[in-house]
Amino acid sequence: MTRSTRERIVDEALRLFAERGYAATSVAEIEAASGLSPGAGGLYRHFKSKYEVLAAAINQHATRTRSQVAESLAELSAMEASADLEERLAHMCRAGLAKVREESELTRVFFRDLSQFPELVAVVRQGLLQPMFDAIVTWFMAQPEYHDVDLDWAGIAAVLGGSVVHYRLFQETVGELPGHAEKDQFVTAWVRLAVGLLPSPAPVR
Repeated sequence: MTRSTRERIVDEALRLFAERGYAATSVAEIEAASGLSPGAGGLYRHFKSKYEVLAAAINQHATRTRSQVAESLAELSAMEASADLEERLAHMCRAGLAKVREESELTRVFFRDLSQFPELVAVVRQGLLQPMFDAIVTWFMAQPEYHDVDLDWAGIAAVLGGSVVHYRLFQETVGELPGHAEKDQFVTAWVRLAVGLLPSPAPVR
């Protein structure tokens, strides 16, 4: 699918911001990477400033995340009748890992540059991070296996969702797998923890 000039600018700018940093990336470099004549002002036909490009990238990713969360919940809901709990949990964990990996460029920009733009931090928090945690709460509460389990689902979502985010962030920042645990090991452990939330059956007397 052919990208529009505006889309190329946003995509290439985010890549450059992730590689070099927001301040170290010039408008001319974004133009060159986008297939425009560097320094000719082509970017300004689509955006008022470099900041507006960054804001567009953040908002675009937030919008996409909300749509992806809704699609993932629908897909998981459709699996309920045909897959057992452990299979559904593994699917959810892998979807989370894939999403965090997909946002690797934005993650690098977030930690390096966004502290100077609190309004964009709010977009990331409300549009990317919180929807993922809210989706975990929604999903668990909708599963028949957990209907009668009285737990602090927000706290559990913070632990389970946070571990998914941390697994990928550790790889991005340290360059190694946390605890040298391969992805399949992580998913298996994550599923075991989630299954462990179910009450143990009463002992037979």
